[in-house]
Amino acid sequence: MKYWSDLVSSIKPYIPGEQPQDGGYIKLNTNENPFPPSSAVIAAIARACNELRLYPPPMADELRDQIARYFGIKPEMVFVGNGSDEILAFCYPAFFVGKAPILFNDITYSFYEVYSELFSVKYRKVPLEADFNIVGAAFTPPNGGIIIANPNAPTGVALSLGEVEAIVANNRESVIVVDEAYIDFGGESAIPLLTTYENLVIVQTLSKSRSLAGLRVGFALANPQLIQALARIKDSFNSYTLDRLAIAGAKASFEDEEYFARTRREIIAIREQTASALRQLGFVVLPSKANFLFASHSQMAAKELYEKLKGVGILIRYFNKPRIDNHVRISIGTAQDMRDLVVALRLIIGA
Repeated sequence: MKYWSDLVSSIKPYIPGEQPQDGGYIKLNTNENPFPPSSAVIAAIARACNELRLYPPPMADELRDQIARYFGIKPEMVFVGNGSDEILAFCYPAFFVGKAPILFNDITYSFYEVYSELFSVKYRKVPLEADFNIVGAAFTPPNGGIIIANPNAPTGVALSLGEVEAIVANNRESVIVVDEAYIDFGGESAIPLLTTYENLVIVQTLSKSRSLAGLRVGFALANPQLIQALARIKDSFNSYTLDRLAIAGAKASFEDEEYFARTRREIIAIREQTASALRQLGFVVLPSKANFLFASHSQMAAKELYEKLKGVGILIRYFNKPRIDNHVRISIGTAQDMRDLVVALRLIIGA
């Protein structure tokens, strides 16, 4: 394009899952929570509407305090932002720019590569094993930093806490970012490691397990020095990344623990039931600790499965990429959503 910079011309932006606006689909393609937010969240947002004429607090102090209490850490160890994607982006200029190549897996959240190109950060991809397990021993120095999604996306495979600690301990001169977007669905969080390792940054989101994808709230946990670095980057872009409604709703989501625990348990149960049903249909399904399943079928190509399901009103995610182009990712919906999926697949595969 005539007025584009060289940077804009060269980058390949992240491509999100389909977001049809006409309705009529069972939407199992973007890992959204099938349940609504807590009623306490809705009430808190309604109350916050009375203060919309005022700018929000730049560091969202009340939300940081709430998150700190929830995890038993100090508020100065908490950073909040406009979804975990924004925080992951801030990590690049805060910790990686101008250093040796960073490391991340060859099959993982594709935004890591997009951000690397955007911020001119060199990177090296660490291959997953043939069964899609992460090889922790392959993350060795020298490097300029490491990003690991745990559980990984789009596979759902998780590392144990001991495996994460080994990576952090073996790379003490680098910042290790552990992206825990899906940790609440059965994984082991690295939060207990924060008191031991000053090079660890944990990033989480409220989009998945707390049903707030539309509110856009994420947070990072780390030692105060690393949190200060993120704050300096934020304030060089936008001092007000979270609006008052997002702050109020996010804070309330941590206060309603009963609702959070109940919906999380239900999603895990539906996930396991669905995985079993898919295996009975001849699918190979990876063990998942996320709110999605990664699967393949020996008798039908993944792209064909995706297209046939879309034709009957069910959206799943297909990745036309090396090593995973014969797999599909299926978000966990309601119990009825997943029953409808299994019925549709039985007809498609039978046909």
